Amino acid sequence: MLKDSFGRTIDYVRLSVTDQCDLRCSYCLPKGFKDFQEPEHWLNFDELERVIRVFGELGTRRIRLTGGEPLVRKNLPQLAERLIKLPGIEDLSLSTNATRLDKLAPALHKAGISRINASLDTLNAERYKSITGGKLDKTLRGLLAAKEAGFHPIKINMVVMKDVNDDEVEDMVEFCIEHDFTLRFIETMPMGNTGRDASHQYVPLDEIRQRLAQRYALIDSVMAGGGPARYVKIAGTDLRIGFITPLSQHFCETCNRVRLSADGTLYTCLGQDNHYELAPLLRAGIGDDELKTHIIQAITEKPERHEFNDDPQKIVRFMSTTGG
Repeated sequence: MLKDSFGRTIDYVRLSVTDQCDLRCSYCLPKGFKDFQEPEHWLNFDELERVIRVFGELGTRRIRLTGGEPLVRKNLPQLAERLIKLPGIEDLSLSTNATRLDKLAPALHKAGISRINASLDTLNAERYKSITGGKLDKTLRGLLAAKEAGFHPIKINMVVMKDVNDDEVEDMVEFCIEHDFTLRFIETMPMGNTGRDASHQYVPLDEIRQRLAQRYALIDSVMAGGGPARYVKIAGTDLRIGFITPLSQHFCETCNRVRLSADGTLYTCLGQDNHYELAPLLRAGIGDDELKTHIIQAITEKPERHEFNDDPQKIVRFMSTTGG
C-alpha cells in the first residue's frame, strides 16, 4: 500500500481526463475563459491506463473520473471499460455536471462506472444560468437518465454560497428525497481568482446542519466511498446528507487521495502547490518499476495539510486544472 510520510494510506486517485468544461461555474472558471490546454498535451488513453495500472499495483483501489467536465472527453466509456478491468481497481466513479448524461448514461454504466457525483447548486433555472452559464433542464434530464440507467448512489453536490443559493438548502433536501439521491453540501474554497472572489459567499456548513436540525430529525450516519464527507440521515427517509468542510473542519489528517491532471501532473494536495510531472517520464520511455519509484517519491512529498485558511492567495490554478 502507498503511504505518505504522515502514515496516511493513499488508495484513491482522482483522474482528470480534461481541463475543459461546457459550463462556467462562478467559483471555478471565469466567464469567457478559453485558455484550456490543447488536446495533444493530454495523456492519451494508453498512458492513462498505464498510470492507473501501476497505481493499482501499488494498492490504489478507487478511481474517480473528473475534469473539467469529463464527459467532454471523447470515447470516455471506452476508457472506463479499460480502467475497471485493471487488477486491484475495485471502484470506478464519475464526477460530472450531468449536462451530457442524457445521452451517455447507459454507455457509462455498461462500461463499469457504478457511482456518480453530480454538481447541482440550484433548482432555479434563472439562478442556474447565472451561476453556471448553462441550462438547468439539461442537467435535470441527465440526472434522471442516470437514475434510469441504474447508477446508485447518485450524489448531488451543492456548493452552498451566501446570498446566492443558501436559501435553497431545504428545497434541495426535498428534491433528493423525492428522487432517491444522496445530497452533499460543500464549502466554497479559495481556488484561483474565481474562488477568492467568491470568498464573501463562504458559509460554514455547521450553520447549515444546525438549520436542518430545526426542521428534520438528523441521525449520524456513514456511507461507503473514499471521500471526506461526514454524513447524517434524515429520520423516516432514506436520504443521507454529507457535509464537506475543507475550511471550517478540515479533514487533512484522513486524506487518502491524490489527483492526476489531464496533462499528467500528479497533485498530492488540492490546497498546496506540490506536484510531480509524470508525462515527461512516460514519454521518455521509463519502465513500470521506475514509474512506481517516481509515484512513491511523489507520495512521500505529500504535505500534511492545505493552507486555505492561512494563505488563501497561495493557489492560483483553477479547480478545473487540478481536477475536481
